[in-house]
Amino acid sequence: MKTALVAALGTAISTVALGLVPALAQTPAQPAKDVKVALIAPLSGPWARQGQLMQMGADMAIDEINQKGGIKALGGAKMKLVVADAGDTTEKAKNAAERLLSQEPDLIGGTGAWLSSFTLAVTEVTERAQLPWLTLSYSDAITDRGFKYVFQTSPTADHMAREMIPTVIKLAESAGAKRPQTMGIVMDNTAANVSYVKPMHEGWLDQYGLKLVVDQVYTPPLSDATPLIQKVRSARPDFLLLLSSNVPDDKMLLEKLDEFGLGTRKLPTIGSGTHMGTPELLKVTDAEMLEGLLTGASDWGLKGQEDIIARFRQRTGEPWINQDSITAYGDMWILKEAVERVGAADRVKIGDELHKIDITEGPAAVAYPGPVKFDDKGRRVDAPLIIVQWQKGQAVSVFPTDRALAKAFWPAQ
Repeated sequence: MKTALVAALGTAISTVALGLVPALAQTPAQPAKDVKVALIAPLSGPWARQGQLMQMGADMAIDEINQKGGIKALGGAKMKLVVADAGDTTEKAKNAAERLLSQEPDLIGGTGAWLSSFTLAVTEVTERAQLPWLTLSYSDAITDRGFKYVFQTSPTADHMAREMIPTVIKLAESAGAKRPQTMGIVMDNTAANVSYVKPMHEGWLDQYGLKLVVDQVYTPPLSDATPLIQKVRSARPDFLLLLSSNVPDDKMLLEKLDEFGLGTRKLPTIGSGTHMGTPELLKVTDAEMLEGLLTGASDWGLKGQEDIIARFRQRTGEPWINQDSITAYGDMWILKEAVERVGAADRVKIGDELHKIDITEGPAAVAYPGPVKFDDKGRRVDAPLIIVQWQKGQAVSVFPTDRALAKAFWPAQ
């Protein structure tokens, strides 16, 4: 009796178990959880155009990553971009970062916030949250604070200034022009520009025999360029550093220079930042006013980036790719590579990996000139200065000469 009961129970259990097998086999596998990355950039206010260009580049990278199978180390997980508007003040930028981290606690990294003053505020928030943060902002102060989770993909402003000035002198001499002996500065007081001129105010210009004859500072947005440019007209420097930070200010300053007979054909003018090379600037001024204008950047369309440039132009309708788009594109691929290497959507591990990473091939390596690796401060090692010049209605790379798409000329007649 007992034996029969056991046998019956065994048969029943086996039958139930066998009946469950098809049901279990038919249960679909759960899709891999999205890996979220952030972009904080100005999407309103005077710096909005730069934020829009950043989002274009980031969106393109995210789509390409997902089309190619997502993050393979996480079972093909898709990357998802979460975007926040930094607005037009440091307080708004900081608040945007705080809201984003509160609303999206599973973020694994991010990029932004374009203007160095905004980036300084945003990274105070991201650092406390141990969120790895890549930025194209130039200010030396960004990576002088001992932060562990902030990574600067651009050369610092100090480095850019120290490369730009001797390059400008060589360009003038190679064109048969008189070696510049005097220079002027008209600048806003945003963080990157403050870093840029710091060595010039500390006697560094002496080694080049340059005398600073105009030194004017304003707070953006600019309301009237006349007093600034009157100082330039009175001093007549051999060249001018025009260190604004947004297209509306660029327009006002360039138009006033032109009005006073100090256009780029008369007074060689050098900027810093990609706002001076956006198609938007051409729309609000004209090609003749911009001809010869030089500006420094951390990235631009270069030899070796032809495929990225073509895809970007086809996708967006933009006439060329600039620093804002191509670095945001590259940053998404850097974060993707870091996740692949650690095999986890873990902020701390990803931050540690970014300190060790050395990317030598693939989209991230193509997007950036120079190595994709970071030093102890979080600065990209050997990040070069890219110089861009307006030529016949287009902003084209002219330095470094081995990768530039055009040859520079000294604009003074």
